[in-house]
Amino acid sequence: MKLVIGSDHAAFDAKELLRSFLLSKGYDVVDVGPKSSDRCNYPDYAIALVKKMRSNDEFLGILLCGSGVGMSMTANRFKGIRAALCRNANEAKISKEHNNSNVLCMGGRVSSSYEINEMALAWLDARFEGGRHQERVAIFDQLGE
Repeated sequence: MKLVIGSDHAAFDAKELLRSFLLSKGYDVVDVGPKSSDRCNYPDYAIALVKKMRSNDEFLGILLCGSGVGMSMTANRFKGIRAALCRNANEAKISKEHNNSNVLCMGGRVSSSYEINEMALAWLDARFEGGRHQERVAIFDQLGE
């Protein structure tokens, strides 16, 4: 499984810790930035992540900003992106099982590194259940640009 990850300056340290954690677990991780904690604009990195995902169907995405809200709002502007803002591992798991989320959004200022790692693992281990959820996902997959 290939992952693409990005953040803003507020979640730069959280992104770096998560990237290292995921690499240690054997995941292939592409980092779209930023490369430092210097002030930046989170939409730039959400857009870069979406572009990378569109270049390869195998990619799943993880975005972090201070709260996770801005990243999720930006990513969800794009057709085919199902970005889920999660605050705990159960939400992350259900976002994949019921909504087939393909981008996990988290807040570097509201969740600990441990919580972020747990959410990421729960999300990556989960599988879309399809069935009754497929019709709903199909409805919102038609929305967007």
